[in-house]
Amino acid sequence: MPVTPAPPSPRQPRRPAIVARWLRRHFGFSRVETRGFVVLLLLMLAVAVLPVLLRPADPTYLPAADQQQLDTWADDLSKQLAISDSVERQRYAGRRSYGAEEHNSRYPAVAQVKLTPFDPNALTALDWEARGVPHFVAGRIVNYGQKAGGFRAKAQVQRIYGLPDSVYQRLAPFMQLPDALPGRPDYAARGANAPFASAAPSRFPRKPAHLQPFDLNLADTTQLQQIKGIGRGRAKWIVIRRNELGGYVDEAQLADVFVLRDAPDLVDSLRKYTFVAPGFMPQTVNINSGTFDELWPHPYVGKPLARLIVAFRKQHGPYKTPEDLRQIKILKEESFAKLRPYVRCE
Repeated sequence: MPVTPAPPSPRQPRRPAIVARWLRRHFGFSRVETRGFVVLLLLMLAVAVLPVLLRPADPTYLPAADQQQLDTWADDLSKQLAISDSVERQRYAGRRSYGAEEHNSRYPAVAQVKLTPFDPNALTALDWEARGVPHFVAGRIVNYGQKAGGFRAKAQVQRIYGLPDSVYQRLAPFMQLPDALPGRPDYAARGANAPFASAAPSRFPRKPAHLQPFDLNLADTTQLQQIKGIGRGRAKWIVIRRNELGGYVDEAQLADVFVLRDAPDLVDSLRKYTFVAPGFMPQTVNINSGTFDELWPHPYVGKPLARLIVAFRKQHGPYKTPEDLRQIKILKEESFAKLRPYVRCE
């Protein structure tokens, strides 16, 4: 009996075909959906790219323009300083010439003589003038000597009102008199006008005859007033100037105090009785972090220079050393020498 073969079994589909049908069934897109997806994709790409394409270019730094502006400021400031200097010179020159003409017309110049030992009681007013004493003080010395019955000590000459201390120090070695009155301490303490003074106490205390030098940066107004010729007003301005500077580094800075500019003899007296302690460090300002408002109040800076210090720092970066300030062309060397002790770089 013939054997009937079994019918062939249906062929099993392959696994990739199953996965493809499943993906097509769940994630397939129609033609319309595909077009919408492409349009959406293009819109998203445009939104992401257009801001970058339309962004304005960053401004480029032009150092030439900044340098030109800085040079313009420097030129303007130089012109202003030149005008101010010329005005000051004309004003003071006119004042000095007027005073000189008036003095020469009223008091003819007296020929100076070489200093040799002399007796103050034998000199006339012209003899005192010939030794460098101002005209009005020379007459005062002679009048006092006549009223007092003659000078008996150098201390009496020293106490003549108006006699510059520098002139006395130059003449004292040649005076044929003792330094002080022997056996009369009360007279020496009361001053040269003691024989004619009243017994009532004076409203104004006498200046000490022998004053020990003191530290200029530690002295108060009371201590400064002990120097002959320094009153309350001058002492106050000396202290104010010291506070503005941050401390004196040299006694010569006293000549910059405006109440002493026309009184060189007082400056000499201050330099004689004051000193700056060795190693004294004044208060300094940081030119790398100091703002315009912090820099300009310093007497050696001012507003124009403070503006240029800040502008130069912004353009060229922080200062490495205080000597970099020399690159600011309006800052003169003498002005830099004054300013140098009061600045630092950090």
